[in-house]
Amino acid sequence: MPLFDFLCADCGHVAEMLVFSDETTVHCERCGSGNVKKLMAAHSSLSGTPSSAMPGPGDTACCGSSPGHAGCAGPGSCCGKA
Repeated sequence: MPLFDFLCADCGHVAEMLVFSDETTVHCERCGSGNVKKLMAAHSSLSGTPSSAMPGPGDTACCGSSPGHAGCAGPGSCCGKA
């Protein structure tokens, strides 16, 4: 699926957006600005046994800790390592 992370240069909002082609115009979902930058993001890889079929708080991040306790730096990072 063509999902990309974008950073709005005007308001600082980061959002994941569905983009079907390079010709699609992307706007910030918070402020409506077209001044957005595509971010590089890594896919999520689970290292533990999921508690259900859907990802959630019981799952583990790529470093073996739950995402809320791994010290992750943000979207696309793994345990604070960019």
